[in-house]
Amino acid sequence: MTTLAILTAAGSGTRLGRDLPKALVDLAGFPLVVHAARRLAASGVVDSVVVTCPPGLDSAVRDVVAQDPHVDVPVRVVEGGGTRQASVAAGLALAGPDDDVVLVHDAARPLAPPRLVRRVVDAVRAGHGAVVPGLPVTDTVKRVGPASSGSGPDVERVVETPDRAVLRAVQTPQGFDRALLERAHAQGAARATAEGSAATDDAGLVEALGEPAYVVTGEEAAMKITTERDLQVAALLLEEES
Repeated sequence: MTTLAILTAAGSGTRLGRDLPKALVDLAGFPLVVHAARRLAASGVVDSVVVTCPPGLDSAVRDVVAQDPHVDVPVRVVEGGGTRQASVAAGLALAGPDDDVVLVHDAARPLAPPRLVRRVVDAVRAGHGAVVPGLPVTDTVKRVGPASSGSGPDVERVVETPDRAVLRAVQTPQGFDRALLERAHAQGAARATAEGSAATDDAGLVEALGEPAYVVTGEEAAMKITTERDLQVAALLLEEES
């Protein structure tokens, strides 16, 4: 049996101040999506990759990923949907008959190390149907609600202070038993049409079925790139690797 990695690369680069998709933004001479695909391939536990891309850019993304000499697994590219959830569904539709484990990864986390990929896949193959990497939350977190009238537009009322010892900041790649992920996407398909209702991660769709999800230890290097500062931090991490 085999492992398929769905690499979502359909997001915009608006908050990075770029006029091209985030996945094609340069980091140390290579697009983010290439860095992510290289690390998936280097894990040794991924048999093929499906990249979801913005409409009209399938050829461009295929050129940079499939032709990279460090991505030594088969690569297919499919246009993504209007939401991340819809994009993952488009990639999942290309799963082959032998793909019993599916990883869902974000090109916006280009430096997730191969050891993290292996850790997630090993946990799924050990019998955990939905596995996410996560890091302990070090900041105190407040749950807030609407402030009372007259408090001002920027004032929110604290409702609860959760115990941070039981909180985790979730990353990708997330790993799934293929049948469970397909069932979760089928039940949650109606949510995929709009950003306001779409799932922000696939484990949330599994949880909506009433099925458990499990956490393995994440990695600082699997940080998400959203802003220009994040891009600069990622460049420093790459320098430390070399």
